[in-house]
Amino acid sequence: MIRILTARDAKALIQRKTVRLEEAERVVRPILDDVRDRGDAALLDYARKFDRFDGASVRQHVTGSLEPEFLAAVQVAADNIRGYAQAQLPKEWFIDHADGRRLGQIVRPIDAMGAYVPAGRYPLPSTVLMTVIPAQVAGVQTICVACPNPSVEILGIAHMLGVEHMFRMGGAQAIAALAYGTETVPKVDRIVGPGNIYVAAAKKLLAGEVGIDFVAGPTEIVVIAADGHPRWIAADLLAQAEHDVDASAILLTTSYKLAEEVAHEVERQLETLPTAHVARPSIDNNGAIVVTESLDQAIDISNALAPEHLALHDGSFLAKIRHAGAVFVGASSPEAAGDYCSGPNHVLPTSGAARIRGGLSAADFVKVIAVQELSRKSIEMLTPAIAKLARAEGLEAHARSAEVRSHE
Repeated sequence: MIRILTARDAKALIQRKTVRLEEAERVVRPILDDVRDRGDAALLDYARKFDRFDGASVRQHVTGSLEPEFLAAVQVAADNIRGYAQAQLPKEWFIDHADGRRLGQIVRPIDAMGAYVPAGRYPLPSTVLMTVIPAQVAGVQTICVACPNPSVEILGIAHMLGVEHMFRMGGAQAIAALAYGTETVPKVDRIVGPGNIYVAAAKKLLAGEVGIDFVAGPTEIVVIAADGHPRWIAADLLAQAEHDVDASAILLTTSYKLAEEVAHEVERQLETLPTAHVARPSIDNNGAIVVTESLDQAIDISNALAPEHLALHDGSFLAKIRHAGAVFVGASSPEAAGDYCSGPNHVLPTSGAARIRGGLSAADFVKVIAVQELSRKSIEMLTPAIAKLARAEGLEAHARSAEVRSHE
């Protein structure tokens, strides 16, 4: 049964498990090196070894149709994701200053991206939507999808979105192929999407060689509620717990009565939950209901955790939230809506990474490039400052490159 704790007793429990990648890195490092050195030959060897692949090429033909009701749901999700992604893009702008400086920025897409779509315990066709659509909105020309065992739904969505580069490959070898490129797989500029610990380790090791979104750990949710529907809250906790036995689901509340009601409701719902074999150990080992002295204390705990998902039942406290991957405001905003079709992305930072960034965005697929144009008047005005700063750093040619313009 999920534990009910005080804030003081919960300090050890709510310290998130550190994502330990050292062992996984030792396993994947030779795989990365092998794919870099042998390309397709290595990629095929690992696909046959780990993914039971028996084809001659990892390139996957993208075709297929979707069952009408599923297609309708996909179209709702796709429209909302696309609209939100369009609003996220940074804008180009220019400002003309009185001293003759024309300053601004241009926005340009990266050339190529790779999306990793898991297909293990739960194939995730929604991840195709969440990774491909923002890249399309950004204007990325080469979009690649890697999936070790694509389901009919994954293939159908990829076909609907017009994905031309899809590869039946998974694990560290897929990340290596996208990062380095092979005879079959294009080299990409950024790799995004969730995956297991070996995918995470590969992304960590290759960061710098290729851009990544973040190194992901087990999924997590924090719910902050002083009151509410115990049935709804329990369902939200279990929605995260069913992902993974290492998933974390925590309720922070000022009401011991609500804590007890939610705990009993979690047990009741587990009795009929088909994924209870996953959700039960997650709830027992990583779940908690923490009774705090105030909602401010609950928010302090949440900010310290920087959770992937934060369900904030009282929206008046939103201004106090500093760290979260995504926030779901109000009792009628379940995390599952964000997972599928409300619009914002479900590829989110875990393991405390929400302290430094939010979720995947269309902005992840563009570069904001500074532009500056100086008039003769403006360079003459700036030259004394340029020269002074340059000579303070010992860079004489820098100083002269400005002075030569103002002396002629």
